[in-house]
This record gives sequence, structure tokens and C-alpha cells, in this order.
Amino acid sequence: TVIRAAILIQKWYRLTMARLEMRRRYSLSIFQSIEYADEQDQLQLSNFFTFMLDHCTHPDSGNNKNKSNVEIGFEKLDKIDVPDSYYGPRLSFPLTVEDANALLHAFRNEQLLHARYVLQLLSETRRVLKEMPNITHLSTSYSKEITVCGDLHGNLDDLLLIFYKNGLPSEQNPYVFNGDFVDRGKNSMEILIILFAFLLIYPNDLHLNRGNHEDYVMNLRYGFTKEVSKKYKDHWKQILSLLRDVFSWLPLATIIDSKVLILHGGISDTTDLDFLNVLERNKVRDHIHVRVILFSFKNFAILDILWSDPRSQNGCTPNKCRGGGCYFGPDVTAKLFERYNLKMLIRSHEFKPEGYEISHDGKVITIFSASNYYEEGSNRGAYIKLNPELTPRFVQYQVSKFTRRQNLQERVGTIESSALKSLREKIYAHRSELISAFAQYDLNGTGRISVNDWAAAMESVLQLELPWRMLRSQLAQMNPDGEVDFMSCFYDLKMGQPIKEAQPALAETLCRYRKDLEIIFNIIDKDHSGLISLEEFSQTWRLFTSHLGIDIQDDSIDKLVLSIDYNKDGHIDFNEFLEAFHVVHRLEKKAT
Repeated sequence: TVIRAAILIQKWYRLTMARLEMRRRYSLSIFQSIEYADEQDQLQLSNFFTFMLDHCTHPDSGNNKNKSNVEIGFEKLDKIDVPDSYYGPRLSFPLTVEDANALLHAFRNEQLLHARYVLQLLSETRRVLKEMPNITHLSTSYSKEITVCGDLHGNLDDLLLIFYKNGLPSEQNPYVFNGDFVDRGKNSMEILIILFAFLLIYPNDLHLNRGNHEDYVMNLRYGFTKEVSKKYKDHWKQILSLLRDVFSWLPLATIIDSKVLILHGGISDTTDLDFLNVLERNKVRDHIHVRVILFSFKNFAILDILWSDPRSQNGCTPNKCRGGGCYFGPDVTAKLFERYNLKMLIRSHEFKPEGYEISHDGKVITIFSASNYYEEGSNRGAYIKLNPELTPRFVQYQVSKFTRRQNLQERVGTIESSALKSLREKIYAHRSELISAFAQYDLNGTGRISVNDWAAAMESVLQLELPWRMLRSQLAQMNPDGEVDFMSCFYDLKMGQPIKEAQPALAETLCRYRKDLEIIFNIIDKDHSGLISLEEFSQTWRLFTSHLGIDIQDDSIDKLVLSIDYNKDGHIDFNEFLEAFHVVHRLEKKAT
């Protein structure tokens, strides 16, 4: 009896763990599919964003047309006073280890570095980066091990934990940081300051590769621009302008012992390291992803190494999920290795639940250093230690603020809830298309279709490659006959603020393109006041809808904009406007 009871408990435990793992996996799949769809939207609108950047004021433009904004900024640097009330680090150049430690201490205590020192630091960083080659060559003979870190995405706690576990950069402890330092997280600026400070102190021992997020337009969409403007209200334009230049000078790749190639994204069947080594990288600035329309080989080369992902099938095909770069197979890896006598490719760019993944028979390693990337508890971060034998050793970690208080079921529940929330918002933003797709299967107009038809309709519209049949119970109701009530997908969702002037089609369009509109208005909003004139709004909206082929009557948007101009001063608060067109989860709103 005892043995039977033990067997039953063991079966129950295994079944419970399997179900939790299934829920965790599909939740992470939802997050990743939506992330890639968002990147695809960004790239599809690339030529429109390029037009906006070329024709509207942005950090590079100004009244002094004969001088770059970088030069203008530093003419004014001496005029930036550091008040006596400032208690943060006071930097003097050249920097020392003590300066770096002061920065670490300040950022742990949520202090800001004064704008004057930020601009000086960026200026010095640019000077050092300009002297560096496109591809940096390192050797393990000078140290016992080299540490390679992947995406950090503004997660300062991850960087601090890496330094705590692995030690600070030094001549005896060299590092390679493989791009995507910024965006998404809230401390991108602090991460850059720390990395640039150590670069200035140890230029031969701390190395930085460029990622696809070291890019002006990406920063507009994914949060870094907003972070800088909030933290440095008086000098954000100068800082962003200089950062654009700094990003353009970041090296593209690193090679260790002539055997290990490290770059952010991946490779393609046309990757030519000799060409990458001689191109003028600073000429391919923040338009690395939006200039694809020019079909320049130079831009495609940069696009491939920053955006590509490995896959298990042979060949090299366009990366349709992200909308940029390619998928490269084991044969593409083998071909490049044979040509350049390489042994290993270390890349980042891709979320991995365990912080790393090995593919292509051990030849390709993905390293991802941002733990809790999608949600608290969603993943570990990791870094690689490479010894002189070039044998990789993986160190995993996870910053734990709240997850230690939760059991496994609670952690998975939190991740699942957040993932489903994001998915439902995506569903609502495509409400009209989904209803049309459902109707094609509902020939008798019953409002009910089979599970298979429901899943096919969901995928045909959203194209997220998700296990829709498995997700059905979380997204739509089923009647006793086993058919799906397809309108139940939208029961618990509605627009943020009921605005009677917004027709349903217009409201859905605005909801769907909120992020793109935010980028556009950040470009237009010259003083970053958050206020946009009605004329600017109307002109931009007409350009945007024309580019996308959206059939919305002009008078509809005019009436809507006039209704939001509450004080009738000819301007609207754009943040308030956007807030009116976000999806609210009804149950959530009741709880708050």
C-alpha cells in the first residue's frame, strides 16, 4: 500500500510538473512571437520612418548647418554647470578604477550622473572607439579566461550581478559585451556609462560589439530615447545626438585566438569577414535596418550580422519572423568556418530560457544575459568563460527580487498571465480581420465554428505560429457541442477610454499602430513637450495612412483630434491621446 501510494504521488508530481512546464513553454512562445512580430512591423515601416527622419527635425538637425550637432554640443559643454547640490560622482579624465567604483556605487543607489560628465564620457568614448578596427582580435594567452556576455537590454541588476560573481573588468579579467546594451529595461543609460567607463580605463581588456538595438529608430520604439529624455530633461538632445555617433563607431565583431567569432546576430551565405573589416562602419549609422530599401551590399552585410538567427535546417533564407536578416543553417556555418579556419561562433540577439543554447553540432552558441527578460521569473541570464583551450564554460544566474517569495506554480502563473495579456491585446488590435476570418468558416452565421477552424483563422490573421488549439481554453469559450464561440475572444477586452468621436474602425487602427505613431510623434516633437499641433498631427496621420494603405476618412480623424484638444489651444497632449487607444482588460480594471 505504501509503495502504491508512493507511485501515485510520483505520477501526480510528474504530471503536475509536466503541465507547469507546458504552460511555461507556451507562455514564452507567446512573448517571443509577439516580440518578433513587433520587430517585423518596425522593419516593414522602415522606409516611412526614413522619410520622417530625413524630412523632420531630429537630434542631428539644427540651425548650425555647417557643424554637426556633436560639435555644437561640445562648444557648449563648458557652459553646463554642476551645482553644489549635486552629490553624485564627479568625474575627471582620464578615468581611474576609483571613478568606475564611484559610478557603480551611485547607480546601486539610483543616483544619476550629471549631464556634463555624461557628455564628457561619451566624447572620450567616441575618441577611443574611432581608433578601433571593425573586427577586434583578442588572445587568451594574456589572461586565463575571457568572459563573453550577451544582451543586457537595460537590466542594470544583471550587469551588477555579473560583476559580483565574475569580478570587475581588468587586465587580468577581460570581457566582451556582445551588443544590445539598451532598450526595454529602465537603466540603459547607466549600463552604457559603466561599460564606457571601463572601456576608457581598460581599452585593451573590455570590448564592445554593436547590436541591432544600438540604433536611433529602435531606441525611439523600445524605450531608450524616452529614458534619456526623462533622466536628462535639459540635455537629452545633446546626449542622444552624441550617442548616435558613438553607436556608429562600435566595432562589429570580435575574434578570439583566430578561432572564435563573436558577433551580435549571426551570418549569411554572403558573409565576408574581409569586407566587414574594411567597410566604413560609421557611415552605416542608425539606418542600418531602415536603409534596406537601398539594396546596398554594405547595408545587407551589416543587417545580416546584427539580425540573423541560426536554425537546424540547412540553407540560408530570409528571416520572416523578424523581418530582417536571415536564418542560417549548419551548412552555412560550416562553409564560413572552412573559409576562415574558425572553430566556434558566439552570438546573442535571441532570448533563451536558460540564458544560453548550443546549436549546429556545438559550433554555434547563443548567449543571452538579461534575466527576467519578459517577466519576473521568465528566464535565467548567462555568460561564457573561454579558457586558452577555447572550451566554453557557462555561468547561469537570475536576479531575484520577488520570485523567491513565490513557489513554482505561482511563478509560472505570473508568466502565463502576463503572456496571455499581451496576446489578448494583439488579438483585439486585429479584431475586424479576425471577425472576417471567423465568418468565412461560419457559413450559417451561428457565431460558432470548430476548434480547428478557429485555430486556422487565428493563425491566418496573426501569423504568430502559436499552438492555438492548446491556447483555446485561455482565449475563447466552447459550447457543449465542442464548437468555439469566436466572439468570446473579445469579451474581456475594450478600449481604454470611451471616445464617442472614434469610429470602431478608426479606434482599432489607432490601437494597432500605437507604437508606430509614438515613434513618429517623438520625431516631430522638437522640444519633447509631449504637445503636438493639430496641423502636424493631421499631416502626419495622412502620410502614415497613405503609406500603409489604410482607408480612413480624413474628417473622422479631424473630428477626433478636435475633441481631444480639451483646452482648445490648437495642441493635443500626445501621451493622453495614445492612452485613449490602449486595450483594457475588464477584469483587471475592476480589480484596480
